[in-house]
Amino acid sequence: MLTSFFMEYELYFKLIISAILGFLVGLDRASRKEPAGFKTYTYVAVSCTLVTIISMESAYLFQDSFPNVSMDPMRLAANVLTGLGFIGGGVILKQGMKVRGIVSAAMIFFVGGLGIGIGAGFYAISFTAVIITTVLGLFGRYFETAHLDVVIDLLSKKRE
Repeated sequence: MLTSFFMEYELYFKLIISAILGFLVGLDRASRKEPAGFKTYTYVAVSCTLVTIISMESAYLFQDSFPNVSMDPMRLAANVLTGLGFIGGGVILKQGMKVRGIVSAAMIFFVGGLGIGIGAGFYAISFTAVIITTVLGLFGRYFETAHLDVVIDLLSKKRE
């Protein structure tokens, strides 16, 4: 019974899962008061999931109507990533010699891929990607704030 319920409503679950994961990824950026926060990441993840679902479902739905036409359901999703590059470029800011927003841009691209993965039904790999990037992001923040000078000293000694 639960399986049939999930299969019937799987498209909606995909959107919900995507929204939750996008929101969680965005919380990190929002907590650091970065240009793109949890709303941005939620919208990007859900929109990419929606585009992927529509692309895949329409290819399946219309395959019999157009038997001589080859349809690639992931073609639309691939073009979404091009648009995400444009959005990501908008959050990169140059202030004098400092460049800010590169991590936000990368995370927008990541969340887009996450949305495409959820939309295509790759749940486990999408969750794994979030876990891996979250853990490594925490390590990165730890080294940036507490031990960056130690890491720089170690790297500079290896060069000598």
